[in-house]
Amino acid sequence: MKITTAITLSAATILSSHESTAFTAPRAHQLIAPSKGFSTLRSTLVDETDTINKQQLTEEQTQENYITETVANTQKSFQDDGFVFGLEGSGLERVKGRGANVVVEGDSLETTPQQVAMVSGTFAGQALIAANAIHELYTHTNGNAPVTALISLATIVSSWVAADLGSGILHWSVDNYGNGRTPVMGNIIAAFQGHHSAPWTITYRGFCNNVWKLCIPFGLPTVAAISFVAGPENPMVSLFFSFFCFSEIMSQELHKWSHMTKKETPAIVNTLQGLGITIGRVPHAQHHMAPYDGNYCIVSGFCNEALDNSGFFRWMEHRIYEINGVESNAMKLDPELRAKTLRGEYRLTQ
Repeated sequence: MKITTAITLSAATILSSHESTAFTAPRAHQLIAPSKGFSTLRSTLVDETDTINKQQLTEEQTQENYITETVANTQKSFQDDGFVFGLEGSGLERVKGRGANVVVEGDSLETTPQQVAMVSGTFAGQALIAANAIHELYTHTNGNAPVTALISLATIVSSWVAADLGSGILHWSVDNYGNGRTPVMGNIIAAFQGHHSAPWTITYRGFCNNVWKLCIPFGLPTVAAISFVAGPENPMVSLFFSFFCFSEIMSQELHKWSHMTKKETPAIVNTLQGLGITIGRVPHAQHHMAPYDGNYCIVSGFCNEALDNSGFFRWMEHRIYEINGVESNAMKLDPELRAKTLRGEYRLTQ
């Protein structure tokens, strides 16, 4: 009992010594005001949270900007160096079905009067030069018509074969090197490489719209210059190159026929293809298999087998790579082909 009384007196003394007001529990309807320290802590936490959110937003925005810039830099066009159709990020997708897709800036499927004028003028001029060459040849043979006809026919046939070879070399070069900014040949390069993204587009083009681009390198100025250098004493040279340049221009139309069905082409076209005089559908279809490394000739296709079996184009690509370090597009598309080419294994049948 004495112990209890002592404890009670000690507690009372402590409370009175601190001059404390008697503690009263807050009522249910009263609010406890936060202390100054709590308010400061809360303010600090809010500021830190805002800072973290802003940092996260900045990082997300930076990452988004980086992705946008990266995509923009990898979406290449024919105006960019290093463009290779078929590589990831090339910006071109192969069109499914028989759809048309014009990929060259400023190009159109519509035939214009300027195109008609260029093609008509080119063919008319080449025909005049060829006719004059035959006349000169007739004079040189002292008016012997059979001999003149035989020599002219032989010249035309040899020119046709040479044109097939030439079309293959041209096709190989523009498929594998250069871009839309390449001087003189830029539009042709863009058209040929873009052709792989939508092969059927060519079938929607009219004749002049399809061939006019080739009138630039193989047009009247080229034939006239060669004839002038050869002179009237060499009429066979003028005849040969007149027909050669005509055939190179026509190769694009022969190419178009190889993408059309038998029902879509005239009977004479089907006959010429069947005889092997012009490039057929099946031989050219073999070219449209990635990495587009063979069957480049598109006049008659006569030279394709010899060129591919000999490895001529792979040999050329190897020499070019040794000279300037530039890889062909076919090598870029197919690492195995690249390795074989650099090992000197050039034949496609190996």
